[in-house]
Amino acid sequence: MSIDRNREVMNRYWDSDHQDLSMMAEDVVFTHMATGDEHRGPAAVRRMLDYIYHQAFDATADIRTRLVGERHAMLEADLVGKHIGEFAGIPATGRSVRVPFCVVYDLSDEKVVRARVYMEIPVMMRQLGQMPESTAAAR
Repeated sequence: MSIDRNREVMNRYWDSDHQDLSMMAEDVVFTHMATGDEHRGPAAVRRMLDYIYHQAFDATADIRTRLVGERHAMLEADLVGKHIGEFAGIPATGRSVRVPFCVVYDLSDEKVVRARVYMEIPVMMRQLGQMPESTAAAR
């Protein structure tokens, strides 16, 4: 698949606010690298995205960097929104969050076959009041 075609496919996904999953392979796997949790298949990926963006948080992805190659794509962004539902055992706090994350996608035949999600969970936990502010931030 050409880089231009990959760019078209990935931009369609990213620009849809993660709603258009037509580019997901039937056996796609999204892995949260911090926990090892896996979401297999487009339906499971949709449930995971809905949970993060609409159930646990009322959030969007504030995209900073998009990179697309012949077999891979990468997104660097911040999850920006409000904590509205249970997340990691923490009941809704109503707090605002801005959490950096990165996703690396493996591509084959115009489809996403695997994604590895790297999210700054310590940043999120601090913003949700679950960890003390870092000493560097207090200076």
